[in-house]
Amino acid sequence: MQDAIAPLIAFAHRHPRLLVLTGAGCSTDSGIPDYRDAQGQWKRAPPMTYQAFTGDAHSRQRYWARSLIGWAVMRAARPGPAHRALARLESAGHVELLLTQNVDGLHHAAGSRRVIDLHGRIDTVVCLACRARLPRADLQALLHARNPGWQHHPAATAPDGDADLDGLDFSHFDVPPCPACGHGMLKPDVVFFGENVPRERVDAALAALHRADALLVAGSSLMVYSGYRFAQAAAAAGKPIAAINLGRTRADELLALKVERPVGASLQALAEALAMPRTS
Repeated sequence: MQDAIAPLIAFAHRHPRLLVLTGAGCSTDSGIPDYRDAQGQWKRAPPMTYQAFTGDAHSRQRYWARSLIGWAVMRAARPGPAHRALARLESAGHVELLLTQNVDGLHHAAGSRRVIDLHGRIDTVVCLACRARLPRADLQALLHARNPGWQHHPAATAPDGDADLDGLDFSHFDVPPCPACGHGMLKPDVVFFGENVPRERVDAALAALHRADALLVAGSSLMVYSGYRFAQAAAAAGKPIAAINLGRTRADELLALKVERPVGASLQALAEALAMPRTS
């Protein structure tokens, strides 16, 4: 594998301090499906939007009914080779910041510490009225209690704790209000489509990009602007960009290097190579 990614190893030697931007491809080895195909197109219907979730009660019922079943996959997921390799690279001093578009928390679980969860975390729920937060696991217990038997519906696994439930009537699914204030709408503490990423996360990531030698994209097509903006910013600042991704990315024209190989194995090989003494 090291021979296959020799250009990536050379890139990391030339640019030893990286801002790493990760996407769903880093978590597929952990059993969490990704969103897009090799052409960057949706594999299934686009995810929930902020406007639909907050503006339509039926959309919320559908979301939480699917989440009740899909949450088991997220709860059981463990770090894969990509997460472990990036934690190793951070320990060796090669990661200025790990900026992840994923909401699964697996970079933290693998031991990475310099992490910004750009789109939030699925393991936390927030009340839109009183801003109270509670663990997603606590909400799961409430959902089970109010909707007995719902978890037995067959469903295929979908990205980010979703599940493909077709042909069901969601109108009687009982969504609990916030247990802290008694009336507020509960929302997963993630950035939905149509919702803005908190400005402080963007600013912190851009500051880290300024300090870094280069940008490394791992497992992301960058089709979503919230991630693509950092490729644009790197290019504008004259920072070289490398990407490890199976398929097209939105930033292909900006890349100095592209590695179209499995993300986990490539990052593992990179971490191993950078751990070895260099020979002249």
